[in-house]
Formats: sequence, structure tokens, C-alpha cells
Amino acid sequence: MSEPFSSAMAEAPKRKAEANKPEATTRKRNSAKTKASILAAARVEFADRGFEGARVDAIAERAEANKRLLYHYFGNKEDLYRAVLLDAYQEIRQGERALSLDQYDPVQAMDRLVRFTFRHFLANPWFPRLLGTENIENARFLKTLPDIKALHSPLVGQIAAIIERGAASGIFRRDVDPVQLYISVAALGFFYVSNTATLSVIFERDLSSVGMVQEREAHAVQMVLDFLRTKPGL
Repeated sequence: MSEPFSSAMAEAPKRKAEANKPEATTRKRNSAKTKASILAAARVEFADRGFEGARVDAIAERAEANKRLLYHYFGNKEDLYRAVLLDAYQEIRQGERALSLDQYDPVQAMDRLVRFTFRHFLANPWFPRLLGTENIENARFLKTLPDIKALHSPLVGQIAAIIERGAASGIFRRDVDPVQLYISVAALGFFYVSNTATLSVIFERDLSSVGMVQEREAHAVQMVLDFLRTKPGL
């Protein structure tokens, strides 16, 4: 027996929604994939050629995406660059949060932060280049990102907490500005990665070799901990 007409009518919208659901999910998934591909391609293009030298056509070609989709998802070249910049900062902040530094004693926590920062620059050489581009632009795009301060505040708070915990246990000095400390931590990795080629020639050492990289990482950790300790070297 066929189902009543009223029941069939009631079920029709539900069936239509279920039929359309996989297609909508697929579109959403493809949209996210396309956006990610465009961001990754733009990241390389802006890092390699700077903001002025980067070309939208080259980004679309590298991403294997239609240029119209690029404009649809990100707007103009300036907006795409802002998206790349924000994504770069979100990525490193996400990695720092994953360290769960509050679960470790002050020395271990600072050790982990220094190593992570160094390795992030090392694994993502495009990042120092992108930051170099933004500094050439006098941070004019960074200034327009509304979320940038919120991204950095938790990190400064974490470092301040590590210093305080270390000072309370008599291990670390208390008179340390967390912002100045982070700048120093970042500089120890940033300078090495961004100048590896020139420094290798000047000092006739392959600074990209595994041995030299490991030596540099250990050196960075030792410098930061010795600076923080009330009795350096212990």
C-alpha cells in the first residue's frame, strides 16, 4: 500500500534536504581546500617577491585556482596579503599554545619555548622573509589587523607567569620584561635562519648542516636560561 498523501508531502522537504546535504558538504569542503591552497600559494609569492613584486596571476597559477575565486574569497591583493599575514601569526601562536608551558617547571618551560621558536623559523623560512616584507612596508598592513594584539597578549602573559614562577622558586631573576625577553628569544632564531647563506660564506661553515643547527639551538637555550638564572651556569 502506498503511503498517505499527507505523509508523503510532509516527508518531501526532509528527503530534499537529505539529498542536498552531501552536495553542500562537498562544496564546503572544496571551498576550504581552495582557500587553503590560495593562502599557501600567496604565502610563498609574498615571501619571495615582497608585496609590491607579488602577482595575483602567479598566486592563482601556483594554487591551481581560478583567479575569480581568489578575488571572491579574499577580495583584492591587499586583503589577500593581510590574510596571509594574519594566518602566519595565528600559526605560530597556535604552536606556542600547544606547548602547554604551564605544565612544566620554569626551566623546562623556557627551554621548550626557545626550542619551539627556533624550530618554527627553521621549518618555515618563508616566515622571516614575510616579516621582512612587512617591515619594509613599515607594518602598514599589520596595523590594520584587528586581532593582532589579542594574538600576542596570551604569549606575553605566559612568559610573565614563567618568570614569576621561576622567581618564586629562587631560580630566575624577577626584573625581566617579558616582551623584551620574547624579542630576544625570537631574534636568536630569526637572525640565524634569515642570514644562514651569508653567514655560512663569511665564516666558512655550513650553518644549514644538522650539526650546526643543533649547536645553535642548544646555544640559544643556554643564552636565555643563563640570562634568566640568578646563578648563571647552574
